[in-house]
Amino acid sequence: MARSVWKGPFVELSLLKKAEEAQDASNSKPIKTWSRRSTVLPQFVGLTFNVYNGHKFIPVSVNEDMVGHKLGEFAPTRSFPGHASDKKGKR
Repeated sequence: MARSVWKGPFVELSLLKKAEEAQDASNSKPIKTWSRRSTVLPQFVGLTFNVYNGHKFIPVSVNEDMVGHKLGEFAPTRSFPGHASDKKGKR
């Protein structure tokens, strides 16, 4: 279920403060975050976030197309190793 429109998008306050400081300082250092549930805002465009996927931090550079999505969508948590080799097909 989507979030109510009157509430607005959810963004962790500490993440919003760090993003505003990075924009003011024009700092190229990535912002480390565990908040995968935070929504990408237009203020985040051009910044780089290190999003934690439960194992390591994945660098995510934000562009205009990502606005409105969640940060966690760009840091996958599962890696697909592929299907086991099919021995029947190799005769």
